[in-house]
Amino acid sequence: MKTILNPFSFFFIFVILSKGYAQVGKKLVLGEQPIFKVCKTDQPIKVDGKMNEEAWSKTEKRGFDYFYNLEKEDDRQLTTFRMLWDEENLYLFYEMEDKYLTVRETKRDGQPYFDDCAELFLITAPDSLDTHFGYELNINKASNDFIFFNDFYEGKNIGFKGFNPEFMVEVTYQGTINDNSDIDSGWTMEMAIPISNFGKLGKVVPVSIGNRWAFLAVRQDRNDNKGNRRSTSTIFPIYDISKNVHQTNRFGLLEFIK
Repeated sequence: MKTILNPFSFFFIFVILSKGYAQVGKKLVLGEQPIFKVCKTDQPIKVDGKMNEEAWSKTEKRGFDYFYNLEKEDDRQLTTFRMLWDEENLYLFYEMEDKYLTVRETKRDGQPYFDDCAELFLITAPDSLDTHFGYELNINKASNDFIFFNDFYEGKNIGFKGFNPEFMVEVTYQGTINDNSDIDSGWTMEMAIPISNFGKLGKVVPVSIGNRWAFLAVRQDRNDNKGNRRSTSTIFPIYDISKNVHQTNRFGLLEFIK
């Protein structure tokens, strides 16, 4: 994917907005956020959606234990999340149980979140700022990537979709796409996100051992045989799902470890 616009020119806006607006609800402060450990790897990672490298077995793995908008108990489908890092990239791996594999969006900056979709939101600093980077991808690898501003003006949120970063992604699935007459097993998504995507914002708190960034990992899931009923699950709890998943005051932390 080709980078059309880097976020460098938005550094000043990012800092001002992050400090100038208050979040609604309980704002987590340093020392309160849950922490997810991310191991460094010296092993080359092949982005193929298969998690064959030994490094994946050494980093932390965690399930998405917080579910929203469930209509049936069996909508509570398991997601397991892992991350790695090296000097160039962040690596993500999602393993997702899924009875009904559903995907429709094919265009970039469309609405993959209305399909089966894996998402990552990042703040390249350890505090709960009001602005974050977002990556949302479906089984087609159709990406909605953006910089999200909470309470930009008069309480309105803005997603800046001119942020079109380069990254690598691959998907595997076990089942039939958009044929919900049968029961599927699930799908995986593996990503390599270059640290250079974040420009100067990725250097204020650099990717190095002991440093922390704020983040949230999310899954959108289509559950019924028509692909219309949707539930959401997250790695950390959301304060009020009736608003949206972009509540940075509830993000946890990822910590870069050796």
